[in-house]
Amino acid sequence: MNEALQACIAKYPELSACRGDIERAFHAMKDCYAEGGKILLAGNGGSASDCEHIVGELMKGFMSKRPIPAQMREKLNQFGEADGVYMADRLQGALPAISLVSHTSIATAYANDVAADMVFAQQVYGYGKQGDVLVGLSTSGNSRNVVRAMQVARALGMGTIGLTGRDGGEMKRFCDVTIRVPYESTPDIQERHLPIYHTLCIMLERHFFGGRAS
Repeated sequence: MNEALQACIAKYPELSACRGDIERAFHAMKDCYAEGGKILLAGNGGSASDCEHIVGELMKGFMSKRPIPAQMREKLNQFGEADGVYMADRLQGALPAISLVSHTSIATAYANDVAADMVFAQQVYGYGKQGDVLVGLSTSGNSRNVVRAMQVARALGMGTIGLTGRDGGEMKRFCDVTIRVPYESTPDIQERHLPIYHTLCIMLERHFFGGRAS
C-alpha cells in the first residue's frame, strides 16, 4: 500500500473501507495528469470550501518542494530580464486544477438567466475535455448541480470521481470511482473527506515531484 495512504488509514481506521476506491481515484487522477489533462472540482457549502482547498494543494507545493524545470528557468532568465532569477526561484510545479465554485459572475448569471442546477454543468461543458477528471463532493450524493455536472462530464468522455457518504446517493451512478465515507452525518462525512483528499494530493505530489510525505 502507498505510504501516504497507509498513514491515513492508520490515523483514521474507519477509512480502511475506502482504501480500494482511494487507490483507484489516485490512479485516475495520475493518468489524467500524465496525459496533460486537468482536474475540475464541484461541491456546495462546506464541500465548496473543500474544492478550493484541494486546488490550493494541487497548484503549488504541498508537502514537497516543486522546483521548475531547468529549461523554464533558462526561458525566465531570457524573457524575465532582471527578474528572471527571482521568478524562477519562486515559481512552483503545478498540477492543473480548477474549482468551479469560484467563478462568481458566471455562476450568478447562469443561475439567474438559465438554471441554477446547471451552473457546474455549464462550466464542465466549457472547460472540460476528454481525458480530464471531474471530482464532485456531496455528503448526500444527491446534490442536483453536482449530479448534472457529472452527467455532462460523462458525455464529454471525462473521468468522474465522487466523494460522498455511506449511501453514495444518485451521484454514484455517474462516477467511475465513488469514495463513500462510512458515515451518514454531514459533519462526520466532511471530517473524513479532508484526510482523503489530503492523501490523494500527497500521493500525486510524490508521484510527479518526488519527496516524502511527513
